[in-house]
Amino acid sequence: MAKRKRLTPARSETPLPRAPQTPLRAPIAHVAGEAATQAALEEVADAFQAAKDQGRLLLELPLEAIEADHLIRDRLTIDDDEMQSLMQSLEERGQQTPIEVLELAPGRYGLISGWRRVQALRQLEAGTVLAIIRKPDTAAEAYLAMVEENEIRVGLSYFERARIAAKAAELGLYPTTAKAVQALFSTASRAKRSKINSFVTLHDRLGDLLTFPTSIAERLGLALAARLDKDAEFAVRLKDRLRKAVPETPEAELSLLTETLADRTQSAAKPAPAAEEIATGVFLKTKAGRSGLTLTLSGKAVTPELQKRLQAWLKDQ
Repeated sequence: MAKRKRLTPARSETPLPRAPQTPLRAPIAHVAGEAATQAALEEVADAFQAAKDQGRLLLELPLEAIEADHLIRDRLTIDDDEMQSLMQSLEERGQQTPIEVLELAPGRYGLISGWRRVQALRQLEAGTVLAIIRKPDTAAEAYLAMVEENEIRVGLSYFERARIAAKAAELGLYPTTAKAVQALFSTASRAKRSKINSFVTLHDRLGDLLTFPTSIAERLGLALAARLDKDAEFAVRLKDRLRKAVPETPEAELSLLTETLADRTQSAAKPAPAAEEIATGVFLKTKAGRSGLTLTLSGKAVTPELQKRLQAWLKDQ
C-alpha cells in the first residue's frame, strides 16, 4: 500500500518561539499622545522664537551677511595696538562677547554694535560671528544702543560723541543736535553733555578741515569752541591755516590749532590803540591790515569842509 503524504508539519517536542506581540493601544490614547507631543514641540518653538525676538538667543551668523556700515558709525579711528590685542584675544579665546544686529532681510543683518569685533574677525578671515538679533522700534533706539555699547567698553572721544549727535540730528532722528546729545548721552552728567555740545561747535565749524579730530583733548577743544563762537575773524584765520597746512600727523595738527589759538588770544588781550589828537578836535586812529594801513579821522572838527580840503590836498600829491 502506498504511503500517504503528510500534509501538516511534523510535531516537535520543543515548542516554536512566538513572535513578540505589540500591546494594542486604545485609539483615543494614541491620539492624545500625539497631540501632547505636538503641543510640546509647539511650546518649544514658541519659546525659541520669543528668545530670538527678545534678544536672548545667541546665534552663529555668516560674517559676510553682516552689513557693518548699516548705521553711521560713531567711532572714527581704530587704535592699532587695541586692534592687535583684540585679534590676539579672538585667536586665543574665541569670541567672548556677541555683536548686536538687526535683521534687514532674510539672511542679511545690519550691525548695531560690535564694529571693532567685526573688523578684527574679518582680518582673521573668520567665517562666522556670534550675534544677538535686536528689534529696535526706531532708528534712534539703534543709534542709542550703538553709543551705549561703546561708552561702556571703549569710551569715545569728545569729537566722536559730538559727531554722532550731529549726524543723528541731520538724519532727522532728533529735532536738534542738543536734543540728540540729551538722548544719546542721557546717563552722562550735565557737565559732560555741555562739553559734548561745545565739541558740536568744533564739528560743525571745522569738521571737514580736521584730519585728526579725535586727538583734540578736552581742554583744547573747549577753548577752540569758545573762540569760534565769539570771534568770526578767528574762525576765518584758523580755517585758512588748516587748508594751507594740511597736517600729516596728529601732533602737527594739534600744534597748528594750539598756535593759532595762542596768537589770537594774545592779540585779543592787547588794548586797541587809542586815537591820537593831531589837531584841535581832530583825532587820528591807525590800524595795520593785510591791504595796508587804515587811517580813521574823528572828532568835532572833522566836518564836510575838512573832508573836501583833505581830498583836494590828496589829489595834488
